[in-house]
Amino acid sequence: MPAYDDWNNIDDEEEEELQDASFFEGKRDVILFCIDCSESMHELRDDPTYEDVKTSHLFTALESAMQIQKKKVIVGPNDSVGILLFNTTRPNDTKGRASELKKNSYIYQPIAPISAPTIQELIQLLDAAREDPELLKTTFPPVPGKKMPMGDVFTSCNWVLRDGAPKTASKRIFLVTDNDDPNPGSKQLLTSAKTTLIDLTQAGVQIEPFFIATEEKPFDASKFYSSVLLPNTVNDEEAEDGVLPESISITRIDDLLSQMRFHEVPKRALFSVQFELSKGLVLGIKGYGLVTEQKKGVYKYFVDLGDRMEVAGSRTVYLDESNQAEVDKSKLLFGMELGAVPQDEGSDDEDDLSGSAARAVPLGRRPFYTADEIRSFRTLDLEPTIKLLGFKDKSELAFEDNIKHSIFIFPDEQRYSGSKRTFTALLKSMVAKKKIGLVLALTRRNATPVFCAMLPQEEKAEEGGWNEPSGFHLIPLPFADDIRAAPLDEAFRASDEIRDAARAWIEKLCVKNGTYPPDSYPNPALAFHNAQLQASAFREEFDPESFEDLTRPPLDMIHKRAGNLLKEWKKMLANDESANVVVATTGSKRKADVNVDEAEIRSKHDAGALSKLRVDQLKDFLKSKSQSVSGKKADLIERVGEWLDTHG
Repeated sequence: MPAYDDWNNIDDEEEEELQDASFFEGKRDVILFCIDCSESMHELRDDPTYEDVKTSHLFTALESAMQIQKKKVIVGPNDSVGILLFNTTRPNDTKGRASELKKNSYIYQPIAPISAPTIQELIQLLDAAREDPELLKTTFPPVPGKKMPMGDVFTSCNWVLRDGAPKTASKRIFLVTDNDDPNPGSKQLLTSAKTTLIDLTQAGVQIEPFFIATEEKPFDASKFYSSVLLPNTVNDEEAEDGVLPESISITRIDDLLSQMRFHEVPKRALFSVQFELSKGLVLGIKGYGLVTEQKKGVYKYFVDLGDRMEVAGSRTVYLDESNQAEVDKSKLLFGMELGAVPQDEGSDDEDDLSGSAARAVPLGRRPFYTADEIRSFRTLDLEPTIKLLGFKDKSELAFEDNIKHSIFIFPDEQRYSGSKRTFTALLKSMVAKKKIGLVLALTRRNATPVFCAMLPQEEKAEEGGWNEPSGFHLIPLPFADDIRAAPLDEAFRASDEIRDAARAWIEKLCVKNGTYPPDSYPNPALAFHNAQLQASAFREEFDPESFEDLTRPPLDMIHKRAGNLLKEWKKMLANDESANVVVATTGSKRKADVNVDEAEIRSKHDAGALSKLRVDQLKDFLKSKSQSVSGKKADLIERVGEWLDTHG
């Protein structure tokens, strides 16, 4: 990870074969913040960040929405965001709106692409509310008494998304509330909310709940939301239990922003293909990338139109050098450049390169191929699919087989009905028998088929909610030349006393809870770059010295916890005998490779050709067999022959 002040401006990296980043850039994301404005959300509490400042849960929710929008200015400028407030008596301005919202709901920000003026308007509201804590209550007065039915809330969200969200975008609702029972004692309202939510999910809308809990008022999801918001699980039988994970309840209000950032990036599938278990038995599968490198945004060109700046469109055109005319991309041919080709003035290029499946290539000319032929070579004429080849014991999957990050696959019920139940049955059977699957995977039409190990993963639940979902990991298997044996050199080994001293200070500096949260330590180079862009977008001054690199080690804390233990360990290292040993080197010249396979030496011995080996090769073989390496070459040959005869 580079430092924030050491940014590599030009970095042409190879395209990941199993991951297509253009899909992430092309599809838009729409987030609708649905925030409760009831009395409890307006209740003033001590600000978790500033002293002697009173804020409310509504203030924190709006501030989190503002921070998410500011971040999307950099990472998702084409995305859209809206803010809907419910349980408020503020009337809506219906001018220019296609439909009127339900009563006691107010659209503060209609769904629109990210823009700096809209975010600055929200920033000004929050700054004024920090100085006057009662401002939000007067601006968005809460509904007295009976709360708004949640079915009407979901209906209003549906109308807002219908009017403002693009049809092809991924649509999500961030529901923020601290009321665990909005419609107590009414089964009709609960059924209405569940029915409306089903309509939303069928329209491709996901609900991301953020339930705020405090010590005085814990949030019990089983009162209402467990019957409405069903968890997404592979096993349909578990989904009927109606139990939501506790991890969606936020006990600390200052964690609201971090929770939103965790759910900010939509879970988009890298591919959607069919999973062929056998001939005639096919499932629907979606693949997800668990590891993705976040990079800088794509450079764009702008045209100054006087009153505004417009993004300039770009396209790639191929030109014929001789005619200076645009060439149709479908007529391009591909070939390998293997050296200079003699010019043959008597032949016509078009006649030589035209033809059907088989073409005769004249002597001295390069073979050329069409785009369809190149694609055929690459994919072996296979269609995108995952084909199950067989099973092996789980113990046969070695650690060194994982040379590339895996792809997580999950059933797609919409592609083939019954995929979830068949997928679950296969998963449970493989886990019970401790088996892994071998599959041939082609995930995209322009990719290369790869053999993968299909590793099953059970759903694991820990304290605080679900930790790992159930599914399969597709691990690309290496070919023979992808793994090479590393040379093992015996080094000096520390004594038990030194290892115990090192273990003492290592235990003092272990990561909290034994886990490393990658979201808490962003790439400093990328964060520094985005901070400058964000300051430029909002016309703010940027102070480089105020930037905090979270990846730098906290030296003060390290010395406070383990400073004395580190000093004792360094003293023991200095007094160790191996620290004073100097390894003799013969210069920087690269040593010749003297490794000779035993089978090769035995074959030369049988053929009577041991004299063709070099002295260093003979010595290296004798040394590996704990034999003496003294004497001339004839002595070495005789000693090698005796050893081979003895151990034949």
